[in-house]
Amino acid sequence: MTETAEAEHLADPALTRPDLMGPRLVEATGDARWNDLEAVLIAGGKSNLTFALRSGAGELVLRRPPTGDLLPSAHDMRREVTVQQALADTLVPVPRVVLADLDGDLLGVPSYVMTKAEGVVVRDTLPAGWAENADERRRASVALVETLATLHSVDAGGVGLGSFGRPEGFLARQVARWTRQWEASRTSVVAEVDELARGLAAREPRRPGVGVVHGDFRLDNCVMAASDPGRVVAVLDWEMATLGDPLTDLAMLLFYWREPGEEPTFVPAVTDLGGFMGRSEVAEHYASLSGTDLEDLDLYLAFAHFKFAVIAQGIAARVAGGAMAGQDFGDLRGEVLRCARAGLHHLRKGM
Repeated sequence: MTETAEAEHLADPALTRPDLMGPRLVEATGDARWNDLEAVLIAGGKSNLTFALRSGAGELVLRRPPTGDLLPSAHDMRREVTVQQALADTLVPVPRVVLADLDGDLLGVPSYVMTKAEGVVVRDTLPAGWAENADERRRASVALVETLATLHSVDAGGVGLGSFGRPEGFLARQVARWTRQWEASRTSVVAEVDELARGLAAREPRRPGVGVVHGDFRLDNCVMAASDPGRVVAVLDWEMATLGDPLTDLAMLLFYWREPGEEPTFVPAVTDLGGFMGRSEVAEHYASLSGTDLEDLDLYLAFAHFKFAVIAQGIAARVAGGAMAGQDFGDLRGEVLRCARAGLHHLRKGM
């Protein structure tokens, strides 16, 4: 069971340039077998594109932005490389960066290559033989929460991330940033999104925290040990990472966390299967590990729903523009509206 076990197909050479990438990997690794490589798109990426690079030397993973026009500050390869290199010697599990081409000499856009994390990435179904019983599913839940709490406990200054972001006023700036993203990617008027944006802009958390935040922490952005559901092998997809308010990460994890009987969305989830922790347990366990006060959690949950509404709109816009390497995620207009309405519910609940 590996992270590339799902549907895949050979990548367009123009997106990965094996003729240029191969020699650079030979230089980086000292292994001439990288001169003869093939690139395979790993299906499922809805933002940056992820490819498996394979040769007689083994397998590495390439990350690059999608094609087409990019929204400001999105798809930041330098950010991903910076945080993964900084966390390499901490207790937060991350892949090792093998090659970083942040000037875009190879592909015409910034990109990097990292080691492949051996394990499983759990999306919409449980891999055969993995977390088959309630005890193992609970252990997987605990491992995710503990990994998130470990990330938030990292001494940012001690690992060179002291200037990685501006934590003061973080949530307000995030609301402003995602409102700009909404304006840049919207294709129609959605009154609920506009109302949610205005409501969030008028609120501030009472006790904001400070820490290294992932920005999109969830089960399918982690590689889990194939033989041990209670161990996270690696945390992936660091394009939104920064120094900010840790409760934004917890709220996004809870946003993605489904419970039994809930209506499925286009975001893959298995936590609605019996045995996984419920949302309240996730939040309580995180609070017990981190010592965080959760009195403003509904405000952060409202922001999580707003953020994902904008993300869904951005994905729809990129698919329509042909910038997602042939991937299609269906009509996302209903998802945008659902997220906005749920966000308004949390915003009013937290008042």
